[in-house]
Amino acid sequence: MFAEKGAVANRYRKLLSRSLLSLWILAPAMSASAQGLSLDEALRQAEANSPTLSAANRQIGIAQGGRQQAGLIPNPELSWSMEDTRSQSSITSVQIAQPIELGGKRGARIDLAEKGQSAANVELERSKNELRANVIQAFYDSLLADMRVQLTQQSLQLAKRGADGARARVEAGKVSPVELTRAQVQLSEVDVELRRAQRDKANALARLQATLGQEGTPLSLEGDPTRLPKPPAVNGLWSRLDDTAVMRIARLSVDEQEASLALEKTQRIPDLTVSVGSQYDKGLRQRVNLVGLSMPIPLFNRNQGNILSASYRADQARDLRNATELNLRSDVQQAMDQWLVAMDEIEMFNSTILPSAKSAVDSATRGFEMGKFAFLDVLDAQRTLITARSNYVNALASATASWVLVERVYGDITALAASR
Repeated sequence: MFAEKGAVANRYRKLLSRSLLSLWILAPAMSASAQGLSLDEALRQAEANSPTLSAANRQIGIAQGGRQQAGLIPNPELSWSMEDTRSQSSITSVQIAQPIELGGKRGARIDLAEKGQSAANVELERSKNELRANVIQAFYDSLLADMRVQLTQQSLQLAKRGADGARARVEAGKVSPVELTRAQVQLSEVDVELRRAQRDKANALARLQATLGQEGTPLSLEGDPTRLPKPPAVNGLWSRLDDTAVMRIARLSVDEQEASLALEKTQRIPDLTVSVGSQYDKGLRQRVNLVGLSMPIPLFNRNQGNILSASYRADQARDLRNATELNLRSDVQQAMDQWLVAMDEIEMFNSTILPSAKSAVDSATRGFEMGKFAFLDVLDAQRTLITARSNYVNALASATASWVLVERVYGDITALAASR
């Protein structure tokens, strides 16, 4: 009998050893498969799959083509004509004419095209900043939505504990059934909030998938929504405002319109056309050379309408540049104020509010179970904790939104934060 028990024990040990060995072997693979999508990887995928960046890259090629075309000179023109179609007395002429641009038209076209090239390059940078901000926003929205689900699940367990305690006290005849009704109402409210949080999480993940260009692909995220970058110094932001892609595009828009105005002014000067050729007279059996010069007379059309429109467009671009700077300063200032306030709130929640609210719930629940507190005290403590958790997530969302706005304007702010 003891031998049989020993044999069974040995087989059990061998089976346990094999199971542990299998788990040890499979642990790295399981860990790798469980590894989620990080923010850096999300940014890389979004940049690789973004049609917006692809379109911005193509705009650079479009601008290159415009620059190439702007530098070309007009083609010569070959003409043939016949006077007197009778075979014995006809006169035929062959000429080649070359338009010569005067007034610096070609140089003005090249300058305008080069301004367009510069704008296309900066627009690509702005598109990258925009995409980066969108990915960060969608990524952290998903993390915060998951965090809200987890906190709501904890609140649900808390509400269930309170309801169970109230039910036990009611069944023991120590409290009124009204207390149980209140507990069940709160439990239902938290359950509704959990369903809403789960729906918001699914929507946030769907938005992130669309931002990454991978719709339908299941996502498992790796990140901590409470880990936010340090806010950069406001003075550092102001000193770098002119270097942002948004401001450079606004200035380049002014440069483009001024170059367009200069090009329109060159159109006031007519072009000269030089022609050379040969004429043969069958009747006289004689060939003569032809040389000609032609130029339009700018009597009525001196391009004055286009010059006026270009002048107003240049003034408009300057106004828009000034408006862009004012709006950027206002938006950045508001974002930084909101960011700093949110970071202070987060610190207060972590250090004081959440621990105190959790301690109050535990104390009130234990006191109620011991008959020292009324159930209203438990409900108030639970509501306080649930509200504090919700406000904590809201503070994280507010700080994230401010961070994203600054990223949208300045791009990666790591260097800016380091300079604070």
